[in-house]
Amino acid sequence: MSELPHGLHQFVESAGWQQAAIEPIPGDASFRRYFRLRSPTGETAMLMHAPPPHEDPVPFLTVAHWLNANAMRGPAILAEDAAQGWVLTEDFGNDRMKEWIEANPAGEELAYRKAIEAVAALHRLPPGPFPAYDMAVYQREAGLLTEWFCPAAGIEVDAAGYAAAWDQVLAPVLAEQAPGVTVLRDYHAENIMLLPDGGQGLIDFQDALVGHPTYDLVSLLQDARRDVSPELEAAMLDHYRALAETGQHFDASYAVLGAQRNAKIVGIFTRLWQRDGKPRYL
Repeated sequence: MSELPHGLHQFVESAGWQQAAIEPIPGDASFRRYFRLRSPTGETAMLMHAPPPHEDPVPFLTVAHWLNANAMRGPAILAEDAAQGWVLTEDFGNDRMKEWIEANPAGEELAYRKAIEAVAALHRLPPGPFPAYDMAVYQREAGLLTEWFCPAAGIEVDAAGYAAAWDQVLAPVLAEQAPGVTVLRDYHAENIMLLPDGGQGLIDFQDALVGHPTYDLVSLLQDARRDVSPELEAAMLDHYRALAETGQHFDASYAVLGAQRNAKIVGIFTRLWQRDGKPRYL
């Protein structure tokens, strides 16, 4: 087991969990680390360490408090020390949607229907107090493809022409986007927890912005980490349309943001390999 981060025991004690066993949880594609605390009486909680300067827990805390204040299912915050990067939250358990579906393939459609219903409920709320998903953000993300993947693959790109093409296809998306909805940005099967009460818990939402409603649908239904069949994708888009008002250019925006998100993901996964020494995402 790797060494526990400095200050962990002090924070755990200040939160009243000093008697708990500490169980490391496998990490993700970031510098964050996770631990499960297990008390002598069997209660559990999740401990996140998001160490500055690489990470900042404040956005996670801001979004979590907003979600819970608006009847969405983010984890309850039990204790926090943002300056040192510590957050103690409710434990949603181990049933991630991705692995649960692998073990229970007959339940795939129902799990996705519930996920669509949750995001439709999120979109019915006024947008949260988060930054805008504007052209600069869309362009910065799409540019990760040419910044990281193309050089690694030996592909020469007209960077100015690439950016101009994105300006052209994203302009109608932005025109339709206002006033926007809360976009969690990583809303997919690895970030949805299936809860004992039949609900679905949200995690990894700290990058939330105010953007276009199709973005989280793309995240969920064009998942880079598991295959979603074209039939299921189409059925879930129909389910969303039955629950929410969709604009005239909904399908076009969905296609554009699908391309934009996948360009970003290819760039990020290449960066994880080349810069951070994490090739397993390729």
